[in-house]
Amino acid sequence: MIIWLNGAFGAGKRSVAVELVELLPGGVLFEPGRLTALLRRTLPAKSWEETGDVRDLPAWRRLVVEAVAAVHRETGGTLVVPGSLLNRSHRDEIFGGLAACGLSVRHLLIHVGEADLRHRLRKPPRPFAKGADLPVPAYGGSPPGGLRETDPIGEYLRALEEWLSLDAHAVDAAGLTPRLIAERVATAVGAGAGVCPMPGTPRPTGATVAAGVLFFDRDDRVLLVDPVYKAGWEFPGGVVEPGESPARAAIREIAEELGLRLPGTPPLLVIDWEPPLPPNHGGLRLLFDGGVLPPERAAAVLLPPEELREWRFADPVEAGRLLSPNRMARLRWAVRARAEGRPLNLEAGVPTGPGTPVGP
Repeated sequence: MIIWLNGAFGAGKRSVAVELVELLPGGVLFEPGRLTALLRRTLPAKSWEETGDVRDLPAWRRLVVEAVAAVHRETGGTLVVPGSLLNRSHRDEIFGGLAACGLSVRHLLIHVGEADLRHRLRKPPRPFAKGADLPVPAYGGSPPGGLRETDPIGEYLRALEEWLSLDAHAVDAAGLTPRLIAERVATAVGAGAGVCPMPGTPRPTGATVAAGVLFFDRDDRVLLVDPVYKAGWEFPGGVVEPGESPARAAIREIAEELGLRLPGTPPLLVIDWEPPLPPNHGGLRLLFDGGVLPPERAAAVLLPPEELREWRFADPVEAGRLLSPNRMARLRWAVRARAEGRPLNLEAGVPTGPGTPVGP
C-alpha cells in the first residue's frame, strides 16, 4: 500500500511522514524530492526553461511511479510518500501508473488554512526534522533555466476548491504537532479512509491493438472522455482483448464506457501504426465512425465513475488543447476519411500507400 500525503508547500508533510512511518509496522519513507535533486543535477538547462515546477516534467512523474514501485517490491512494506500533487492530471498519471503496477494508493490531505500557511512561509525555515540527512526540497528552489515565479498558496487553494477536497481524505493539521497529525492519519487509514479506486489494468509488455469510436454532434464536434487513471483526454475505446476483433472491441468498450449500444459494426475510419517510443510499446490504433449522436442519445451517456471523470463534445481548437499530438493527428485524418467515405492507413499519424492524400 502507498500512503500519499498531499498538501500545500509548508504544510509539514515530510515531518508528518517521518512520524507516520514510526507508527506503521513495516513503514518506509519515500521522498520524491530525492528524484527532484537527481533530475536537477542530470537534465540539461533547456529541460527546465518552459516549466515552473519539476512536477510538469514527464521524466519526474515517470520516475516517481517507477521508483515507488521498485522500492515497494524491495521492501514489501507500506510506503509513505509526502508530496504536493495539486495538478489533477499529475495525480491521475502517477496514481494510475501505480495502479497499473498493482499498488493501491491512500490519498490523505494534510490541510492547513490559508492564514496559517502564509504565517509559516514568512517564518525562517526550522531545522530539519528527525530522520533527515540532506536538505532536499521536494519542490521549489531555483533550478537552472530561470523558472517562472509561482504562488504555492494560491495553487493549493485553487486545487482545494476545484478537485482536491473531493479526492483526498482531509486531516485538519491546525495547531497540532507532527506526531498528533500522524496519529490522526494512521487512524484514518486504519478505518479505510483515502482509498483511490483506480482501474488496475496491467501495463502492456509489448505492442497492443486498441480500438476507439468517434461520435459527433450536429455541429461536427467530436466526443472526448477524461480518464480518471491517467492524464489527458481520449477517444472512447480501449485495448482489444485476446481473441477479439477490433470492431467487437469497439462495440464492447462503447457499451462499458458510455452506456451506449451500437446498432451494428461501425465503419472503419483510420488504422494507425504507432511506433514504440519508450516507455510506450506502440502498436495498432483503429478509429471507427459512430456517426452523429443526437441530443436524446447524448443525454443517455452514462460514465463508469471509477474509469471516466467527464465527457464533452469538442471543436477542433478545443480538441487540440485536450488531446496529445499523436491523437490529434489521428483525429484530423479520421475526419478527412469520414468526409471522403474511405478508410486511411497511417503510420505514426501520416497516411501511407497508393493514393495517399496530402494534408488533412
